[in-house]
Amino acid sequence: MREPPDKLKSPEQELRIFRVRSLVAALVVVALTGLLMGRLVYLQVVQHEVYSTRSENNRVRVEPLPPTRGLIYDRNGVLLAENRPTYNLTLVRERADDFAATLDLLEALLALSGDEAKAFRARASQPQRPFEPALLMSDLNEQQIARLAINRHRLPGVEVEAQLLRYYPDAPMLVHALGYVGRINTDELKSLDAGRYAGTHFIGKTGVERFYEDALHGQSGLRQVETNARGRVLSELGRTNPVPGKDITLTLDKELQSLAFDLLDGRRGAIVAMAPATGEILALVSVPGYDSNQFVTGIDIGSYRALQQDLDLPLFNRAIRGQYPPGSTIKPFLAMAGLAEGAITPEKTINDPGYFQLPNDSRRYRNWLRWGHGRVDLERSLAVSNNTYYYTLAHELGIDRLHERMRDFGFGKRVGHDIFGESNALMPSREWKRDRFGQPWYPGETLSVGIGQGYWQVTPLQLATATSVLANRGEWVKPRIARRIGEEDVPVDLPDTPPDLELANEAWWDRVFAGMEKVISGSEGTARRTGVGLEYRMGGKSGTAQVFSLGQDQRYDADELAERLRDHALFIAFAPLDDPQIAVSVIVENAGGGSTHAAHLARAMTDAWLLDEDEQPDVEEVRETLESNDGSVAGN
Repeated sequence: MREPPDKLKSPEQELRIFRVRSLVAALVVVALTGLLMGRLVYLQVVQHEVYSTRSENNRVRVEPLPPTRGLIYDRNGVLLAENRPTYNLTLVRERADDFAATLDLLEALLALSGDEAKAFRARASQPQRPFEPALLMSDLNEQQIARLAINRHRLPGVEVEAQLLRYYPDAPMLVHALGYVGRINTDELKSLDAGRYAGTHFIGKTGVERFYEDALHGQSGLRQVETNARGRVLSELGRTNPVPGKDITLTLDKELQSLAFDLLDGRRGAIVAMAPATGEILALVSVPGYDSNQFVTGIDIGSYRALQQDLDLPLFNRAIRGQYPPGSTIKPFLAMAGLAEGAITPEKTINDPGYFQLPNDSRRYRNWLRWGHGRVDLERSLAVSNNTYYYTLAHELGIDRLHERMRDFGFGKRVGHDIFGESNALMPSREWKRDRFGQPWYPGETLSVGIGQGYWQVTPLQLATATSVLANRGEWVKPRIARRIGEEDVPVDLPDTPPDLELANEAWWDRVFAGMEKVISGSEGTARRTGVGLEYRMGGKSGTAQVFSLGQDQRYDADELAERLRDHALFIAFAPLDDPQIAVSVIVENAGGGSTHAAHLARAMTDAWLLDEDEQPDVEEVRETLESNDGSVAGN
């Protein structure tokens, strides 16, 4: 069988096929060229700054040099806050090839737990300035550093930096005075000077660290380095050295601070001691405290939650934020107000039957001694802490004059110069109650104010300040906790210092002082047991602050109450009487009577400041004395 002949070639068809193929090829070339040109435009125009920076960083890189934070010393040169060398892990996100993969690898190398890994990723994802290193982890151990070094080639943008980290050797004792530093958060990052804080990961959060942040921080520097393609430094091309922060010398005395902390012995409370003539805060203690070093490196969630949920409120600074009824500690100040207003004279007496009654009112406002003290003048009213005398005085003065006179001593307002986070507390007034409750002020409420109860709230710092003003015979010196910043002394005469208190008769100060001396040294004094063996003249006043109100005919019985419902114990004191060197305020929460508990602590503080080294108070003896007291109140 013969095969069919081949088809004849068609030149026209082949030409059409060639033209179609050529057109398709041309379109493909044009499309690819367009994509290439678009990519070039994107890289060269849109991403010009990013890639030009990366290109330059392959050779030359500018690195921030954080300043060394200033140190903090006590008045005698004892170091309270130092900087110790440590290794920190940082990441420049723009230099990481694969951000997510880098974090996964770091988690594995550092062997982080679930909570640690969550916090680690949160820090890595925080907003950061371009090409600024983000602090991922502080205080790396040797094993972690070794693993990171071995895997450095797999971790572009990751660095282990040797830096100085804040450390507080005596954190629980000093935390409420010093405060602490912590990682810069997102809100702080927005407001900080980018140049000054370049390369800085920490900032003052509370206390002295917060108030004096500008002085302590210093100024960041820069260095220009040459690097290879992997980012390793080959040489340093130039440098602007950082300016270290200024050292700060505080007015605190570490030994006195330590004594106050030991005296409280874990009981909830606060002690503030001041030098009346200069306003220097010698001790500022709030108990319980906590380890602030946890916050420097980043406290874990479990530990922070435990601090928050602790019923004793260790995070709360009682010395400057705790608000307590002042109780009878305010009677010396009311006596001065009564003398200044002409409502009383030192010789004027009242007859105390054990209670006071308002005109046309059957209610009896009772004295703490239910059968009364009989004839009482100014000095005896202080010595025995007679309530009836001050009910009478408060009623005669009225809340308006009481409010103004007590504000003159610093109650109801911030008194400190450099105390970050201080509370105003509350000095009530007619206007305050109308604004707060929409109610008028009642005469019975004035009587409560007259013995430091009712709405009146004070802080231990306010009490110590008012006691200093009293010891200074009306001269105001604003409290301060910094003595020297760098080489510059903090002045005694500070801006916004309230005006001095003036009396028509200077001898009135002596009469009030005499009454306060009898509190401790008099035969009827509420704190006379505290004055046994006293080697100097001392003035004081006890106070007992009610946690809840009793009915008219109810009696206070500590044994029948839950511990946290018992009265607070307060005491104020200054010494020596003729040349005051120290003023002290003490509050011990739920301890009972101020004369049986807080007074002994105040005496120990004044002994420590005024007596020779071989006559210093024995903390164990003070504790034994407190344990021997059964909580009964010898006077309020």
